[in-house]
Amino acid sequence: MSASPRRTTLSELKSSERFERPAVREAYELTRLRFELAETVRLRREELGWSQAELGRRADMPQSSVARFEHGGTQPTLTTLERLAEALGLVLHVRMEEPGAREHDLSPA
Repeated sequence: MSASPRRTTLSELKSSERFERPAVREAYELTRLRFELAETVRLRREELGWSQAELGRRADMPQSSVARFEHGGTQPTLTTLERLAEALGLVLHVRMEEPGAREHDLSPA
C-alpha cells in the first residue's frame, strides 16, 4: 500500500507561486477560515498521535465527519467546533473584530 500524498500546509500555500494567481487568492480568501480550522485540528490530532477514528470517538462523531472537516469539506457548526476543541484539549474562541484589527491566530497554544 502506498503512502498518502503529503498535504500542503497553509504557510506553504501562501509562500507558493500559485498563491499569486488572482483566482487562487480569491478562492483562498473564500475558504481561509475553514482551511485554518481544519489545519489546526489536523495538526493537534497528529501531535497527540491520534487517528481520525480516535478523534471521532472522543468527539462523539464518525471518522468520516472528521475526515471531511480536516479536508475543508464542511461548513462546521459552533457545536461541532466545540466538540472537536474539547476532545483535543483546546479552547474555542469566537470573535468578531473590525477588519485588520489583528491577525487571526487559530493555532493551538
